[in-house]
Amino acid sequence: MHKFLCSVGFGGYQKKKEITKLLDELEKTVGKRRRIQIEPDSNLCEIRAEVAPGMGITMVGETDEDGIFRREYYYPYLTADDVSSEVECSIQRHAEKETFAGLLDETRVGISLIFYLDNGFEYLERSLDKASQKVNAVKLTGLSVEGKILLPLHKTRKQIEKAQVAAKDRSNLLEAARNGDEDAMETLTIEDIDMYSQISRRVMKEDIYSIVDSSFMPSGIECDHYTVIGEIIRVEEKLNRISDEMVYNLTLNCNDMVFHVGIAQKNLLGEPIIGRRFKGQIWMQGVAVFEE
Repeated sequence: MHKFLCSVGFGGYQKKKEITKLLDELEKTVGKRRRIQIEPDSNLCEIRAEVAPGMGITMVGETDEDGIFRREYYYPYLTADDVSSEVECSIQRHAEKETFAGLLDETRVGISLIFYLDNGFEYLERSLDKASQKVNAVKLTGLSVEGKILLPLHKTRKQIEKAQVAAKDRSNLLEAARNGDEDAMETLTIEDIDMYSQISRRVMKEDIYSIVDSSFMPSGIECDHYTVIGEIIRVEEKLNRISDEMVYNLTLNCNDMVFHVGIAQKNLLGEPIIGRRFKGQIWMQGVAVFEE
Protein backbone atom coordinates (compact mmCIF):
# COMPACT_ATOMS: atom_id res chain seq x y z
CA MET A 1 0.00 0.00 0.00
CA HIS A 2 1.00 3.62 -0.39
CA LYS A 3 2.53 4.83 2.86
CA PHE A 4 0.52 8.06 2.89
CA LEU A 5 -2.96 6.58 2.27
CA CYS A 6 -3.70 7.11 5.97
CA SER A 7 -3.05 10.85 5.51
CA VAL A 8 -6.26 11.20 3.50
CA GLY A 9 -8.37 9.03 5.81
CA PHE A 10 -7.68 5.47 4.63
CA GLY A 11 -5.74 4.30 7.67
CA GLY A 12 -8.05 1.32 8.12
CA TYR A 13 -7.02 -0.18 4.78
CA GLN A 14 -3.97 -2.29 5.57
CA LYS A 15 -4.16 -5.34 3.31
CA LYS A 16 -3.44 -5.33 -0.41
CA LYS A 17 -6.80 -7.00 -1.19
CA GLU A 18 -8.70 -4.28 0.70
CA ILE A 19 -6.89 -1.51 -1.15
CA THR A 20 -7.39 -3.17 -4.55
CA LYS A 21 -11.12 -3.49 -3.83
CA LEU A 22 -11.26 0.17 -2.74
CA LEU A 23 -9.51 1.36 -5.90
CA ASP A 24 -11.78 -0.77 -8.10
CA GLU A 25 -14.86 0.76 -6.45
CA LEU A 26 -13.50 4.28 -6.87
CA GLU A 27 -12.85 3.61 -10.57
CA LYS A 28 -16.52 2.70 -11.09
CA THR A 29 -18.03 5.61 -9.16
CA VAL A 30 -15.66 8.43 -10.07
CA GLY A 31 -16.73 10.96 -12.67
CA LYS A 32 -13.50 12.81 -13.47
CA ARG A 33 -11.10 11.04 -15.79
CA ARG A 34 -8.72 12.34 -18.44
CA ARG A 35 -6.91 10.61 -21.28
CA ILE A 36 -4.17 11.66 -23.68
CA GLN A 37 -2.61 9.86 -26.61
CA ILE A 38 1.17 9.78 -26.15
CA GLU A 39 1.96 7.64 -29.19
CA PRO A 40 -0.22 5.96 -31.86
CA ASP A 41 -0.32 2.74 -29.83
CA SER A 42 -0.04 4.07 -26.26
CA ASN A 43 -2.06 6.42 -24.08
CA LEU A 44 -2.17 7.71 -20.53
CA CYS A 45 -5.33 7.88 -18.47
CA GLU A 46 -5.77 9.65 -15.13
CA ILE A 47 -8.64 9.16 -12.69
CA ARG A 48 -8.97 11.51 -9.72
CA ALA A 49 -11.28 10.10 -7.07
CA GLU A 50 -12.22 12.87 -4.63
CA VAL A 51 -13.25 11.63 -1.16
CA ALA A 52 -13.53 15.13 0.35
CA PRO A 53 -13.20 18.60 -1.19
CA GLY A 54 -9.63 18.90 -2.51
CA MET A 55 -8.58 15.48 -1.18
CA GLY A 56 -8.55 11.98 -2.62
CA ILE A 57 -6.67 9.37 -4.63
CA THR A 58 -5.25 9.72 -8.13
CA MET A 59 -5.01 6.58 -10.27
CA VAL A 60 -2.94 6.50 -13.44
CA GLY A 61 -2.78 3.83 -16.11
CA GLU A 62 -3.65 2.99 -19.70
CA THR A 63 -6.91 2.32 -21.52
CA ASP A 64 -6.73 -0.81 -23.66
CA GLU A 65 -8.34 -1.46 -27.06
CA ASP A 66 -11.58 -2.55 -25.38
CA GLY A 67 -11.79 0.70 -23.40
CA ILE A 68 -10.89 -0.98 -20.10
CA PHE A 69 -8.70 1.02 -17.69
CA ARG A 70 -5.53 -0.80 -16.63
CA ARG A 71 -4.25 0.79 -13.42
CA GLU A 72 -0.46 1.09 -13.14
CA TYR A 73 -0.03 3.16 -9.98
CA TYR A 74 -1.90 5.42 -7.58
CA TYR A 75 -1.17 8.04 -4.93
CA PRO A 76 -3.14 10.11 -2.38
CA TYR A 77 -3.35 13.85 -2.90
CA LEU A 78 -4.34 17.07 -1.15
CA THR A 79 -4.81 20.37 -2.98
CA ALA A 80 -4.93 23.96 -1.74
CA ASP A 81 -5.55 27.45 -3.11
CA ASP A 82 -2.75 29.29 -1.28
CA VAL A 83 0.29 30.21 -3.39
CA SER A 84 3.41 29.04 -1.54
CA SER A 85 6.18 30.24 -3.86
CA GLU A 86 6.67 32.36 -6.96
CA VAL A 87 10.39 31.73 -7.44
CA GLU A 88 11.77 30.02 -10.54
CA CYS A 89 10.67 26.39 -10.78
CA SER A 90 12.10 23.61 -12.94
CA ILE A 91 10.35 20.30 -13.64
CA GLN A 92 11.94 16.94 -14.44
CA ARG A 93 10.51 13.50 -15.19
CA HIS A 94 11.13 10.61 -12.82
CA ALA A 95 13.11 7.72 -14.32
CA GLU A 96 10.68 4.95 -13.35
CA LYS A 97 7.34 6.18 -14.71
CA GLU A 98 5.47 9.11 -16.22
CA THR A 99 5.62 11.21 -13.05
CA PHE A 100 7.42 14.49 -12.40
CA ALA A 101 9.31 16.36 -9.69
CA GLY A 102 9.52 20.11 -9.25
CA LEU A 103 12.54 22.02 -7.96
CA LEU A 104 12.31 25.42 -6.27
CA ASP A 105 15.36 27.51 -5.36
CA GLU A 106 13.54 28.88 -2.31
CA THR A 107 15.82 31.12 -0.24
CA ARG A 108 13.31 31.31 2.63
CA VAL A 109 13.88 27.68 3.59
CA GLY A 110 17.58 27.80 2.72
CA ILE A 111 17.54 24.71 0.49
CA SER A 112 16.52 23.61 -2.99
CA LEU A 113 12.98 22.42 -2.33
CA ILE A 114 11.92 19.31 -4.28
CA PHE A 115 8.27 18.26 -4.51
CA TYR A 116 6.12 15.66 -6.28
CA LEU A 117 4.19 17.36 -9.09
CA ASP A 118 0.49 16.67 -8.51
CA ASN A 119 -0.62 18.07 -11.88
CA GLY A 120 1.94 16.14 -13.90
CA PHE A 121 -0.83 15.13 -16.33
CA GLU A 122 -1.37 18.80 -17.20
CA TYR A 123 2.38 19.28 -17.64
CA LEU A 124 2.52 16.30 -20.04
CA GLU A 125 -0.48 17.66 -21.96
CA ARG A 126 1.25 21.01 -22.37
CA SER A 127 4.42 19.29 -23.49
CA LEU A 128 2.57 17.33 -26.20
CA ASP A 129 0.60 20.43 -27.31
CA LYS A 130 3.78 22.57 -27.43
CA ALA A 131 2.20 25.01 -24.97
CA SER A 132 4.13 27.14 -22.49
CA GLN A 133 5.66 25.16 -19.64
CA LYS A 134 6.82 28.19 -17.67
CA VAL A 135 5.72 28.04 -14.02
CA ASN A 136 4.43 31.30 -12.53
CA ALA A 137 3.69 29.96 -9.03
CA VAL A 138 3.48 26.76 -6.99
CA LYS A 139 0.86 25.70 -4.44
CA LEU A 140 2.49 23.31 -1.98
CA THR A 141 0.83 20.68 0.20
CA GLY A 142 2.29 17.95 2.40
CA LEU A 143 0.93 14.63 3.62
CA SER A 144 1.94 13.37 7.05
CA VAL A 145 1.48 9.98 8.73
CA GLU A 146 2.40 11.19 12.22
CA GLY A 147 2.73 14.57 13.92
CA LYS A 148 2.45 16.44 17.17
CA ILE A 149 1.34 19.86 18.31
CA LEU A 150 3.83 22.15 20.04
CA LEU A 151 2.95 25.15 22.17
CA PRO A 152 3.63 28.56 20.62
CA LEU A 153 6.52 30.85 21.51
CA HIS A 154 5.52 34.03 23.31
CA LYS A 155 6.64 37.02 21.24
CA THR A 156 6.00 40.73 21.48
CA ARG A 157 4.96 42.71 18.42
CA LYS A 158 8.41 44.29 18.34
CA GLN A 159 10.10 40.87 18.31
CA ILE A 160 7.84 39.69 15.47
CA GLU A 161 8.60 42.79 13.37
CA LYS A 162 12.32 42.43 14.06
CA ALA A 163 12.25 38.76 13.01
CA GLN A 164 10.43 39.62 9.77
CA VAL A 165 13.02 42.28 8.88
CA ALA A 166 15.88 39.88 9.71
CA ALA A 167 14.34 37.14 7.54
CA LYS A 168 13.95 39.52 4.61
CA ASP A 169 17.56 40.75 4.97
CA ARG A 170 18.85 37.17 5.13
CA SER A 171 16.86 36.24 2.02
CA ASN A 172 18.41 39.17 0.15
CA LEU A 173 21.90 38.13 1.31
CA LEU A 174 21.35 34.54 0.20
CA GLU A 175 20.23 35.72 -3.22
CA ALA A 176 23.29 37.98 -3.52
CA ALA A 177 25.59 35.13 -2.39
CA ARG A 178 24.16 32.84 -5.07
CA ASN A 179 25.01 35.50 -7.63
CA GLY A 180 28.64 35.52 -6.48
CA ASP A 181 28.67 38.47 -4.05
CA GLU A 182 31.67 37.79 -1.79
CA ASP A 183 30.64 40.41 0.81
CA ALA A 184 27.25 38.71 1.16
CA MET A 185 28.97 35.32 1.62
CA GLU A 186 31.21 36.76 4.34
CA THR A 187 28.26 38.40 6.13
CA LEU A 188 26.28 35.14 6.07
CA THR A 189 29.25 33.20 7.43
CA ILE A 190 29.66 35.65 10.33
CA GLU A 191 25.92 35.53 11.07
CA ASP A 192 25.96 31.71 11.13
CA ILE A 193 28.91 31.68 13.54
CA ASP A 194 27.14 34.16 15.84
CA MET A 195 23.90 32.15 15.67
CA TYR A 196 25.72 28.91 16.49
CA SER A 197 27.36 30.59 19.48
CA GLN A 198 24.03 31.95 20.78
CA ILE A 199 22.24 28.61 20.37
CA SER A 200 25.08 26.73 22.09
CA ARG A 201 24.72 29.00 25.14
CA ARG A 202 20.91 28.91 25.25
CA VAL A 203 20.53 25.16 24.75
CA MET A 204 22.31 24.59 28.08
CA LYS A 205 19.33 26.13 29.92
CA GLU A 206 16.42 26.01 27.47
CA ASP A 207 14.47 23.39 25.53
CA ILE A 208 15.39 23.25 21.83
CA TYR A 209 11.76 23.94 20.76
CA SER A 210 11.76 27.21 22.71
CA ILE A 211 14.77 28.31 20.64
CA VAL A 212 13.75 26.98 17.21
CA ASP A 213 10.55 28.74 16.15
CA SER A 214 10.19 26.95 12.79
CA SER A 215 12.33 24.68 10.66
CA PHE A 216 12.32 22.98 7.28
CA MET A 217 14.78 20.11 6.83
CA PRO A 218 15.18 17.18 4.39
CA SER A 219 14.31 13.87 6.04
CA GLY A 220 15.45 10.38 5.04
CA ILE A 221 16.83 9.44 1.64
CA GLU A 222 13.81 10.42 -0.48
CA CYS A 223 14.35 13.91 -1.83
CA ASP A 224 10.73 15.14 -1.41
CA HIS A 225 10.39 14.18 2.29
CA TYR A 226 10.93 16.84 4.96
CA THR A 227 10.69 17.33 8.70
CA VAL A 228 8.94 20.61 9.44
CA ILE A 229 8.02 22.79 12.38
CA GLY A 230 5.58 25.53 11.43
CA GLU A 231 3.03 27.85 12.98
CA ILE A 232 -0.61 26.90 12.41
CA ILE A 233 -2.46 29.81 10.82
CA ARG A 234 -5.63 27.96 9.79
CA VAL A 235 -7.33 24.65 10.69
CA GLU A 236 -9.87 22.87 8.48
CA GLU A 237 -11.50 19.48 9.03
CA LYS A 238 -12.24 17.17 6.10
CA LEU A 239 -14.41 14.04 6.42
CA ASN A 240 -13.49 11.12 4.16
CA ARG A 241 -16.84 10.08 2.64
CA ILE A 242 -15.72 6.46 2.19
CA SER A 243 -14.10 5.66 5.54
CA ASP A 244 -15.75 8.37 7.70
CA GLU A 245 -12.30 9.26 9.05
CA MET A 246 -11.58 12.88 9.96
CA VAL A 247 -8.55 14.55 8.38
CA TYR A 248 -7.01 17.86 9.43
CA ASN A 249 -5.98 20.28 6.70
CA LEU A 250 -3.50 22.52 8.52
CA THR A 251 -2.25 25.74 6.93
CA LEU A 252 1.30 26.32 8.16
CA ASN A 253 3.67 29.27 8.10
CA CYS A 254 7.16 27.80 8.08
CA ASN A 255 10.18 30.07 7.57
CA ASP A 256 7.77 32.69 6.18
CA MET A 257 6.48 30.23 3.55
CA VAL A 258 2.81 29.14 3.61
CA PHE A 259 1.74 25.60 2.69
CA HIS A 260 -0.84 23.00 3.74
CA VAL A 261 -0.40 19.70 5.58
CA GLY A 262 -2.93 16.87 5.63
CA ILE A 263 -2.92 14.43 8.55
CA ALA A 264 -5.52 12.03 9.96
CA GLN A 265 -7.04 13.20 13.25
CA LYS A 266 -6.06 9.95 15.00
CA ASN A 267 -2.41 10.32 13.92
CA LEU A 268 -1.98 13.82 15.37
CA LEU A 269 -0.90 14.14 18.99
CA GLY A 270 -2.43 17.25 20.55
CA GLU A 271 -5.14 19.71 19.58
CA PRO A 272 -4.41 21.93 16.54
CA ILE A 273 -5.26 25.54 17.37
CA ILE A 274 -4.28 28.67 15.47
CA GLY A 275 -1.04 30.01 16.94
CA ARG A 276 0.26 26.63 18.04
CA ARG A 277 2.92 24.77 16.03
CA PHE A 278 2.92 21.52 14.07
CA LYS A 279 5.91 19.19 14.03
CA GLY A 280 6.11 16.17 11.76
CA GLN A 281 7.52 14.51 8.68
CA ILE A 282 5.78 15.26 5.39
CA TRP A 283 5.75 14.11 1.77
CA MET A 284 5.72 17.33 -0.22
CA GLN A 285 3.41 17.67 -3.21
CA GLY A 286 2.78 20.72 -5.37
CA VAL A 287 0.52 22.06 -8.09
CA ALA A 288 2.33 24.20 -10.66
CA VAL A 289 0.45 27.23 -12.00
CA PHE A 290 1.56 27.50 -15.62
CA GLU A 291 1.81 30.60 -17.75
CA GLU A 292 -1.20 31.00 -20.03
